[in-house]
Amino acid sequence: MDFILTYILPFALTLGVLILVHELGHFTVAKLVGIRVERFSIGFPPRLVGKKLGETDYCISAVPLGGYVKMAGMVDESMDQDGLKGEPWEFMSKPLWARFLAIFAGPAFNVLFAVLVFTVSIMSTGIERPVEPTFSIVGTVIEGQPADKLGLEEGDRIVAINGQEVTKWEEIVQIIHAHPEEEITIRWERDGKMFSGTVTPRLDKLNDVGLIGISPVTTQRSVGFFAAIGYGFKSTYNLTALMFKSFGMLFSGEVSAKEGLAGPVRIAKMTGETAKSGLSSLVMFAALLSVNLGLINLFPIPALDGGHLVMLAVEGVIRKPLSTRVKMIIQQIGLALLFALMIFVVFNDVINILK
Repeated sequence: MDFILTYILPFALTLGVLILVHELGHFTVAKLVGIRVERFSIGFPPRLVGKKLGETDYCISAVPLGGYVKMAGMVDESMDQDGLKGEPWEFMSKPLWARFLAIFAGPAFNVLFAVLVFTVSIMSTGIERPVEPTFSIVGTVIEGQPADKLGLEEGDRIVAINGQEVTKWEEIVQIIHAHPEEEITIRWERDGKMFSGTVTPRLDKLNDVGLIGISPVTTQRSVGFFAAIGYGFKSTYNLTALMFKSFGMLFSGEVSAKEGLAGPVRIAKMTGETAKSGLSSLVMFAALLSVNLGLINLFPIPALDGGHLVMLAVEGVIRKPLSTRVKMIIQQIGLALLFALMIFVVFNDVINILK
């Protein structure tokens, strides 16, 4: 029961919210452009339970790997082979731009969810700024990181690195960032006594800088509504850019798939660990996962939104729709690839956790 409450429940709730946000994007824009939505499903078929309200069947399905919005006249994850009837509310009866927006809206809502989370967080807590004049004073030390192993503590004043005197935090950051995986000497003051030691900054592969796991003394500065929105978009942009870089490292082979891919088991573990720090930490982690979900769904893989967008692009180029048979084959291939990938990441998760 403790395991369920600590890991399974936070993961299920977080994933459920993110799937709901994603599918709500498809649903909302489909309605706006006049496409009939036949089913709003959390999970993939077969259908388990649900209720039909109006023209839409709202349900929970058996395979908890995501969800889908079934638009009338569209071949998608539901594998519905009903032919097109040419009704004005069908997906294929709408212009290309309308179909594009209805599909793109899912990932877009995931990204906008992150903007909303960051905006609300900044409005409620403000933004962190270094406290003057204590620029060279250590505010926090991350447990298990090089600085912690060196013996640095909160409140220590760093006076020199590699013999170079430092008085501002920017100077500390600049020197440490420039020496990844290179031994450096740090001198610091604590209660009037001087200490010295050597430490090797770990390499942050995403940013190609050295880190030792320290941060400055900070204070929270409140910001207005519009400034908070700006910070929300900026934070989401920075997170998105970071994820694109991580995907690039994964595809280039700089980071192995075993190291870089995290499946439901590892994500559940991370979600549970984050939930222990409180609701605010869990919500921020959900924002990170939401951006991740949105970007992954844009990959040009059949059965993902990116795959549908590619098919729309092909139809735009050849100026005619692909046949239902071709779409069915593409969807089946895509689902097979996704299930194979899921098996791999789950197996990989278990191996990593056992290690």
